[in-house]
Amino acid sequence: MPSSPPPEHDAAATTLVDEGEGDDVAADDRAAATLAAAPAARRRGQVDSVHDHPTQQLPGTRGLPSSTDADSRHTTATTPLAAMQAEELERTRAFGLLAILIGAGAAAAVALAGGDPQAKQLFVAAIAAMMAAIGFLLWRLRDPANFSTRIVVIAGVFGFIAVLGGVHYWGIASPAAAVMLFGIHFFALGQFRSTALSLYLAGALGHAVLAVLIITRAVPELAVVSTLQMPLREQIISQVTIQLLYGCAYYFGRRSRRATVEAVERLDRAVRAVSMREALLAEVRLELDRALKVGGPGRYTEQEVGSYRLGVLIGRGGMGEVYEAVSVHDGREAAVKLLHPSTLADAQAVSRFVREAEVTARLDSPHLVAVYEVGLTSGEIPFIAMERLRGKDLAHHLRRVRRLTAPETLDLVRQIADGLTVAHDAGVIHRDLKPHNLFLAEKDGARRWKLLDFGVSKLAARGGTLTAGHVIGTPAYMAPEQARGEDVDRRADAYALAAIAYRCLTGHPAFTGKDVPTTLYDVVYKMPTRPSVLMGETNPDLDRALALGLAKAKADRFPTAVEFAEALADALDQRLPTGLREPADAPLAPPPGGPRR
Repeated sequence: MPSSPPPEHDAAATTLVDEGEGDDVAADDRAAATLAAAPAARRRGQVDSVHDHPTQQLPGTRGLPSSTDADSRHTTATTPLAAMQAEELERTRAFGLLAILIGAGAAAAVALAGGDPQAKQLFVAAIAAMMAAIGFLLWRLRDPANFSTRIVVIAGVFGFIAVLGGVHYWGIASPAAAVMLFGIHFFALGQFRSTALSLYLAGALGHAVLAVLIITRAVPELAVVSTLQMPLREQIISQVTIQLLYGCAYYFGRRSRRATVEAVERLDRAVRAVSMREALLAEVRLELDRALKVGGPGRYTEQEVGSYRLGVLIGRGGMGEVYEAVSVHDGREAAVKLLHPSTLADAQAVSRFVREAEVTARLDSPHLVAVYEVGLTSGEIPFIAMERLRGKDLAHHLRRVRRLTAPETLDLVRQIADGLTVAHDAGVIHRDLKPHNLFLAEKDGARRWKLLDFGVSKLAARGGTLTAGHVIGTPAYMAPEQARGEDVDRRADAYALAAIAYRCLTGHPAFTGKDVPTTLYDVVYKMPTRPSVLMGETNPDLDRALALGLAKAKADRFPTAVEFAEALADALDQRLPTGLREPADAPLAPPPGGPRR
């Protein structure tokens, strides 16, 4: 332990931060009835100085820009559909510019080439109409709000007419068909299947009809690249091939569109999942900041609760808040723990809070937190006024020094064992011993270990429990029978104390799995690494004492926490009695199939 006193800390605050562990509880009938009847007892017209607070209003929306007020040119896509629409807009602009360049190039080529003058004139006129339509389209698309299927289809129709004019001029088997192929694929990538299919059919059927008319000599062929010299079979094969290519262009365009949409949707889901996790993490960080923000005013500061006037907030958790308090009668310092109003509807949380008050109030030990007063505020909020502690919990110390010395560990075990004895003699089983619930309190230069949080305790004397049939506790410090959801007695607490001693001496928890089920499995079926291996010191007696303390069968463990503390003291001095060495060697023997770690 550090020789200098650690910064001031409050036990109740530590307890509150950990209250989320083991919340699978069954409601205690008497405790739930106490709080369920409380609202009915509220006196008409009574003003509760603690509970009566205004609701915080959200800021008004006046003066805030609406989505329709924003300049659409700066709109950000927020959905997969919006992202695809933005992509289609940019693709249309690029294709339009390319089509104009192709049209200009085709017009220049026509001027240099020969061919039938009438076919040439029709082709040039079609090119001019196409370029005008596409130019108008690009002019309209300066504002993305003008982007629509209708205007694109109109430009597309003029484009296909120009291509058919090129097919008529250059020839039904000429490279002009490649331009049609390019156009079909472009429109197949569009958002609307019906539009893409209509344009594909218009272009493909237009080419097919023109080819049939020319092949059958229904109209004269005026093409630059003539097919008249080709046999009929080759002409038909060439046209069928072109139609297959048109169909493939349409099919793969639609498949590409669908694959892209699915990929964008998967990405969107992943981004949203990450954003949600980040939001939850930010929320948790905020709650943690609030929980760690001590010394400031809280919602109940300067209010009177029972016999105490509340001061600054010294702890906050998911279930409640803890305030520094002073008795209005004799000025005695205290810590007042209040259940959060939003938790009143949770019968399990209320029962747990009342159970903690009931249990701690009946116990009297220097190693347990003293309870001064238990009751309800005038707003029916349960509260516990308890001893004010200053110091840090064991978890904090182990984060700073990783492991304690043997004398420090033995001192901790002895003091907590004394506190457990008082609880056990009163018929109370703690069931959740862990470093967070062991607190090194400092007062007048003296240090004393205190046991906190009896919220999930079991009242053995009357068989009462808030967690019947449930696994409750912290996995790494949970006895095997507790991990199996079985009934527990004082030996479960003795086991947890041995697990804490193991952690303090070795710097490692006895059991660490990748997840809770793995940890519980190890608790039930495996023995931990021998302490001497982790400590780098040879002390067979320490291995034996901790092996007995962590035995799987409770009949093989120490009957009480005090007996474990005595055995630990003997083991650290390497003088464990023979009566304990022999039974301890059985758990330490290598299992079949090889040595244990």
